[in-house]
Amino acid sequence: MEQPNQTYIDNLSGGDASFKQQLIDVIKKEFPEEQKEYFNNYNAQNFKLAADNVHKLKHKISILGLEKGYEVAVNYENSLLESKFDYKNEFESILDTITSYLETL
Repeated sequence: MEQPNQTYIDNLSGGDASFKQQLIDVIKKEFPEEQKEYFNNYNAQNFKLAADNVHKLKHKISILGLEKGYEVAVNYENSLLESKFDYKNEFESILDTITSYLETL
């Protein structure tokens, strides 16, 4: 399975350690909130809002270097808009992987 990394963040920060840490801090703050909102909306069967949550989360997936994960998120977002659940397990596995990764930062 693809693993999160900081390559994009390193490139974006241009070697500025303070800016890099700010980016990481934003992700560490926002990701759990967005993940929780996704699960709340999914469990409430509000699939349009859950798709909106996936849309927000897919950007963090991309920032953390998960190219295949980003594709899964795009497909899952589109699936949810049709009240289908293709890619759900794959997407939620990516969320678990990111959660574990962020705990190490």
